[in-house]
Amino acid sequence: MLHPHGLFWLHPILVCVIIAALALALLNFGNVKRIVVGKPIRSRELHGSKLKLTWWIALPVLAADLYSSVAYGPEAGITELAPLGNDVKWMIIPITASTVLLLMILITSYIMGVIAYPNGGGAYAISKDNFQRPWVSLVAASALMVDYVLTVAVSVSSGVQTMASSYPVLAGHETELSILCVIVILFVNLRGVSESSKVFAYPTFVFMGCMLFLIGAGFDDEVHHGFVQPVTPPFGTIPEGLTLMLLLKAFSSACSALTGVETISNAVPIFRDGKNGAIKAYIALGVITGITLLGFAYHLYVRGISVNPNNTMLSQLAGDYFGHGIVYQVIIISTFVVLILAANSTFTGFPQLAALVASDRFLPRALTLRGDRLGYSNGMIVLAALASLLIEVFHAQTNALIPLYAIGVFVAFTVAQLGLFKRWIRVKGSMWRTKAVINGFGAFITGLVAVVFAVTKFTSGAWIVLVILPVVIFIAMKIRQHYIEVADELRIDLKTVHPEKHRIVSVVLISGIHRLVVDTISFAMSSTPDVIALYIGFDDESIERMEQKWEAWGAPCRLVTIKSEYRSLLYPLSKFIRRLETYEGGKPDHIQLLIAQFVPKKWWHNLLHNQTSLLIRAWMLRHKDVVVSTVPYHLRK
Repeated sequence: MLHPHGLFWLHPILVCVIIAALALALLNFGNVKRIVVGKPIRSRELHGSKLKLTWWIALPVLAADLYSSVAYGPEAGITELAPLGNDVKWMIIPITASTVLLLMILITSYIMGVIAYPNGGGAYAISKDNFQRPWVSLVAASALMVDYVLTVAVSVSSGVQTMASSYPVLAGHETELSILCVIVILFVNLRGVSESSKVFAYPTFVFMGCMLFLIGAGFDDEVHHGFVQPVTPPFGTIPEGLTLMLLLKAFSSACSALTGVETISNAVPIFRDGKNGAIKAYIALGVITGITLLGFAYHLYVRGISVNPNNTMLSQLAGDYFGHGIVYQVIIISTFVVLILAANSTFTGFPQLAALVASDRFLPRALTLRGDRLGYSNGMIVLAALASLLIEVFHAQTNALIPLYAIGVFVAFTVAQLGLFKRWIRVKGSMWRTKAVINGFGAFITGLVAVVFAVTKFTSGAWIVLVILPVVIFIAMKIRQHYIEVADELRIDLKTVHPEKHRIVSVVLISGIHRLVVDTISFAMSSTPDVIALYIGFDDESIERMEQKWEAWGAPCRLVTIKSEYRSLLYPLSKFIRRLETYEGGKPDHIQLLIAQFVPKKWWHNLLHNQTSLLIRAWMLRHKDVVVSTVPYHLRK
């Protein structure tokens, strides 16, 4: 009888293959890393033109997040009003127009931010420079980092959902496919920004072309069939049940299309032309995104497209115009690809921001380290891990993630606008009043959207972000406090504090008398005259044999034997170390524990050796004045 799920044998085989691949990667890490990441790049090439991008290539790489959201932004807004019936469909136009107006304000503000802060950093750099209290800049940084993580989760989940709505065979596997996409994007980005741009720039151009072609096809259809068609709902009708709060809720949901505006300002250093390239990218992005959002929303209204949880509005509109032939397939596939690639822009923004915050000691210093390809690879790995966790927890459901998504975005927007507003008042300069008015108005609008999101989406999951942000800020402050305390503790007076000799006792843990013991004891006797060989036996017979062999060998140093009745090495070893630290006759300043370790010729031999030594080294970290040293022995076969 066949297994109800088909190829029942495939799953255990895949598990075995994955385990084998992980073992190979861990035990032969260097070669695997070269294949996945590529050859390392010299540090002096960091500022070379080869690793920087022209503005028109950087545009699709950094703007994929913002532009891809046109595929779901208008739909997210009108979905909030859908229960009110067909009379509400026309409101997709004013809601989208309001979104585009806010987009223009934000882009104008961020262009001013790029001019004022050409080294990048976005909202964090702006707030850090204009607010004395560090928690303000941490609010911006935390909100942006939460936004980046959610961007990856939302974009990838949305792309997979788009494919699943068009290809039902994928339904039910959205979570697994989304996590797989995140891993692929991570591997590509680990190869460096120049490599990822070669892979990810042109699919975004294809999607832009598809959206503009779709809008053009819509106007062509309306020229032939009328701008008001039988399916077009009436315009201007106010449906029953419409309230100001519901309208604000719809507007704030539509504003999810504005996520990613800050990415360019965070990544100014990757532009070949610096701030001029970033400004060009912002202008081009604003024009093409505004045209696409308005054109897309207008055609959705003319065709009377309804919200369908099993079929996106973009899929419905493309199906109306082109059927389900090759053009439809190209549009859907390009949408899927660009929604996936929207996550790619955050793999540039998040590591840059995390490195900047970590350099101020608010995050672990490991995030400031550049990888072999000169990218902040640790930040990329952290981003991929957190996004994958979110996808798993929310089962790749975009609507469940969007309430979390937009609050962080608009909190960061608001802090950045307030920072620039304060800057213009402080430094003055040309047209400072106009600039202050623009940023002040932008801060009011984005702050309003953030509050509306927090209130209307609170029970839908927005409370999670409202809890996470203070927690992240608290952790960041604790990390900085720890680094300051460590620096204070390690700081010395160069005039009074100098190195001095210590009395050291070397303890060599032995299991018998063989080549490893000879090499290890030889090393110990070369470094200090006070050497103890320690043998832990599990019975009296083994201890007696060891003592006899030691005497026959000539007893090159003192031998101490301990019987372990419970067959444990760690407890009797710790007990002996404690006794040695406090024994009468003058205790040693430090104890050096020497452990021999095999270095095999073949990678798989590691599975057969060294487990005990790894365990002992980890266990000995609890002892303050014990130095654990490894004496390697290279096997010939």
